[in-house]
Amino acid sequence: MRKRAIAGTAAGAAGAVGAAYWFMMSPYSQALGRFPYRGPAAERTVALTFDDGPNEPYTSQLADYLDDQDIRATFFQVGKAVQRHPDVTNRLVSTGHVVGLHGYTHEFTQYLRRRTLADELDRGMGAFAELGIRPTLYRPPWLLRIPALPGLLQEHGLDVVSGEFCHLLEVAQPSPQRMAAQAFRVARPGSIVIFHDGWDGKSADRAATVEAVRLLVPRLRAQGYTFTTVDKLLGLAV
Repeated sequence: MRKRAIAGTAAGAAGAVGAAYWFMMSPYSQALGRFPYRGPAAERTVALTFDDGPNEPYTSQLADYLDDQDIRATFFQVGKAVQRHPDVTNRLVSTGHVVGLHGYTHEFTQYLRRRTLADELDRGMGAFAELGIRPTLYRPPWLLRIPALPGLLQEHGLDVVSGEFCHLLEVAQPSPQRMAAQAFRVARPGSIVIFHDGWDGKSADRAATVEAVRLLVPRLRAQGYTFTTVDKLLGLAV
């Protein structure tokens, strides 16, 4: 009986953790308000997005490739990294890419309480304001939402955006071929695909991600796909 009770308690705890994850961090949960992870499927169009940068030289390598391919993407950037590489953020905006807010520090505990979340949003927007840029899109770090988030975003005039991960192990940088293959399986008309050009707003090797994008783009084009930014895909103002 004791073993059964322990097993039942463990199962209940696991269930609670799973429910909490779905409620607060799933790319698909709409429990805390609209959290678009895909756009209309009327056309074979996808939005490529990049989180956690700017992170050099990888953000610029991605920008070089995308510009060469005449593709505009959406970069959700961390405020501290923007302050570290302001020229990169300015370059993205000047060449037609869209930048969105991805917090200021990318520290998990900062997004769990209203007070610290409000500070992250204020300081993150301030980092962009130093460059004369005002983002209108926000993607939460780890896709983490709390009940206070919708109201705080409304105060800043921000629209929240989700997406689908190119590869669940991208942080560990598996081979570009594996990442591109998984991203190709994820992509469908209206997809918002999440890549990472940085890591928690810090410096990190993202060479495999850059190469995965170079492998993915021609595969999608061969299937008749075109590329757009998140705001255009979702019909949002920026």
